[in-house]
Amino acid sequence: MESAQSLNKSLLHGFREEQIYRIDHYLGKETVQNLLVTRFSNGIFEPLWNRNFIHHVEITSSEDIGVGSRGGYYEGSGALRDMVQNHLLLLASLVAMEPPALINADSMRNEIVKVLQSLRPIQKEEVEKFVLRGQYTSSEIKGKRRKAYREEEGVNPKSRTETFLAMKFYIDNWRWAGVPFYIRTGKQLPTRVTEIVIHFNATPHHLFAGDKAIMRQQNQLVIRIQPDEGILMKFGMKVPGAGFHVQDVNMDFHYSELNNTYLPSAYERLLLDCMLGDATLYSRGDAVEAAWRFVDPILKAWKEQPCIKVHGYPAGTWGPEESDQLIEGVETWRYPCKNLSGDGEYCEL
Repeated sequence: MESAQSLNKSLLHGFREEQIYRIDHYLGKETVQNLLVTRFSNGIFEPLWNRNFIHHVEITSSEDIGVGSRGGYYEGSGALRDMVQNHLLLLASLVAMEPPALINADSMRNEIVKVLQSLRPIQKEEVEKFVLRGQYTSSEIKGKRRKAYREEEGVNPKSRTETFLAMKFYIDNWRWAGVPFYIRTGKQLPTRVTEIVIHFNATPHHLFAGDKAIMRQQNQLVIRIQPDEGILMKFGMKVPGAGFHVQDVNMDFHYSELNNTYLPSAYERLLLDCMLGDATLYSRGDAVEAAWRFVDPILKAWKEQPCIKVHGYPAGTWGPEESDQLIEGVETWRYPCKNLSGDGEYCEL
């Protein structure tokens, strides 16, 4: 946070805030922007988008590769700085923000800042309870050996840098009070995927509780950022035949169906906006500082308390098993596949 404040102060010596364009390519992704349209242009979603109907929110961003030649950079960064402080807290802010008065730079960024300022601080003594870090170890996948992180070029053989992070946090405002948000990111996981999952509350009366699994089922809205971009709704339907046996079914939409429209790359879109003087999809200084204010105690706890564990996980798995303990109740993380279509029927990695 201190270096972010120093940088912002230095920039403001030469420029006004409205002249500064802090680029984050995640905001240039079409599916990230569509999250706002999904929420605010559909009467079927926004009335449910609050603590009364949503059980928890889950955000996953996984990569199926290691650090490669970026080991020197990653040693000083780790997953928390590389992915969470910027990209994933930004996605959480777009999920949680209030409707802006207008779709313009000031209105949009005001609402994002409000969310970041509402994050419940994780105190240094609470870090082990709310944050879990891991580091990939060597394994063999399809007959090919994968290196451990500590074997990568430019990495300290005794490194405690996290390549996996799972976090639980709360947003203390009227809309989200008591709703847990879960973030997970890592390298050398089974597949490359970024998605947001809205888990709705279960029905208050388990009318079809003959099938015990149904008691644990919840409706889910899956917003896939990459790959196989699209939206998936999961809900229960009766299995044909006698009795009332229920199973999850999918209703999905894929961006590939809109293949007659040219979609610019994320950086292409953002650089054009900058040239046009439109800062709507750019981060503002107070938002950057608010994100660092939330993240800093975690970094300091890791530095000051070397006893906080770094869990090993074999390359090609979904991270340390202990990450499931962050999720409240009987739920667990959703383990996504590369494919969005056919979800639950087959899994492409």
